[in-house]
Amino acid sequence: MATSGEVQVEPAGDKKVGADGTQKSWGLREWGLLVSVCAAFFLDALDNIMVGIAVPPIQADLGMSTAAVQWVVSSYVLGFGGFLLLGGRMADLIGRRRVFLVGVAIFALGSLVGGVTNEGLVVIAARFVMGIGAAFTAPAALSIIITNFPAGPQRNRAVGIYTACGAVGYSTGVIVGGALTEINWRWTFLLPVVVAIAALVGGLTLVPRDNVADRARGSFDVAGAVTVTSGMLLLVYAIVEAPNAGWLSGRTLLVFAAAVALLVAFTVIESRTAQPLLRLGLLRNRSLVGASLVAAAILGTYMSFQFIGGLYLQTLRGWSPMEMALAFLPIGLLIATIAPRSGKLISRFGVQWMIVAGFVAYTASYLLFLRIDESSGYLWVILPSILLIGIAFPFSFPAANVQATANVADEEQGLAAGVLQTGYQVGAAVVLAVVTATMAVDHTGGGEGAKTLDGYHSGLWVLVAISAVTVVLTAIAAVRASARRKASADVSV
Repeated sequence: MATSGEVQVEPAGDKKVGADGTQKSWGLREWGLLVSVCAAFFLDALDNIMVGIAVPPIQADLGMSTAAVQWVVSSYVLGFGGFLLLGGRMADLIGRRRVFLVGVAIFALGSLVGGVTNEGLVVIAARFVMGIGAAFTAPAALSIIITNFPAGPQRNRAVGIYTACGAVGYSTGVIVGGALTEINWRWTFLLPVVVAIAALVGGLTLVPRDNVADRARGSFDVAGAVTVTSGMLLLVYAIVEAPNAGWLSGRTLLVFAAAVALLVAFTVIESRTAQPLLRLGLLRNRSLVGASLVAAAILGTYMSFQFIGGLYLQTLRGWSPMEMALAFLPIGLLIATIAPRSGKLISRFGVQWMIVAGFVAYTASYLLFLRIDESSGYLWVILPSILLIGIAFPFSFPAANVQATANVADEEQGLAAGVLQTGYQVGAAVVLAVVTATMAVDHTGGGEGAKTLDGYHSGLWVLVAISAVTVVLTAIAAVRASARRKASADVSV
């Protein structure tokens, strides 16, 4: 067992070790399981991007105000971020397969309702329900992979493939969403229903049932579930609303205070109950906490970069949504190429150094994108940043997933995945909110285009700062982990 904060990685290989010690190729069970859970992850990522593109026609068709229509996106984030810890713990308590199937069914139902309704409020409610479904599927899917593939190269390879599907969903969602919106915005809701049904059928037939002995024992912590879910809902709501209401407004401060009070109450409840929803000792796992902070930096900077890049290309440069989608397409192509091989890279270099390499690439990408001006060429100014993102994501994303779950017992894998996913979602919300606030600062001098460009540059500097700090901190952690391994090897000799 690795010491706290250190992740041990097995030698590279791509064969499954059988009970007799021989190496075996993956069969129908392994590939079927992967396809099923990857379909759900791909769907979560794809849908989130697609619906964001469909917001303008949704607003026009349903007669929604600007303040109301932004909740078509925000309500999904609210449901997802608010229910992640609960979804992860439920996967441990009542079965990962069961929670995965329930989550996919909830997602499909919400998507169907959102696609057929003519009421804006119902669309918002449907998106919230879809977020809850995703909050159940995300931790359950990752914990299914972790508990069904042995630690080492097989698990690394499986996580790499899982990562590729989600990342490709994020990258291709712009293209698919643009194409479907051209037909009718309702297809951005209805197409996911078909994919969800396929994932549901695959989960029923190909994902093995949980071993009852592997489930976490104990009663369900109702008080803990209520306080943590309410606290997370209020926290995400405050972050999402703060750029509009004002970070120091009375309403924002009140909601933040209520969220903190509920989360403090949750920690008190968990420290006193015999069967806690979240064992607080799990938060002393440095690998999990460190990976969750890395996850926040990954998705926070990546989604913010996509936000700034989209505004730059469409608003300042006048590109169409499809042109912008094609500009970002190399990210998806590189991820699809590298991520399935990331397992071997992790086995060879270790998760810490993979994360360091990923954030070196992120930092270089954001620095290079600072060169944009009102007439930048795609090939020499924009494409280099796009290519570096396509390298950084499959280096860092699978490594963070492997690190988060490496030193966690099987009966807590769902909860660990929920903590990790909370890092991703809260990080994305917080960083995007900070970037948006930074971009909104009044820039004096020059014409309107120059002021807008200055705003983009201000937001990019936030991303550079976060990525550079992450490089330094993860490099220190990697050096310390290498020193510990060397010391352990010397002692054993």
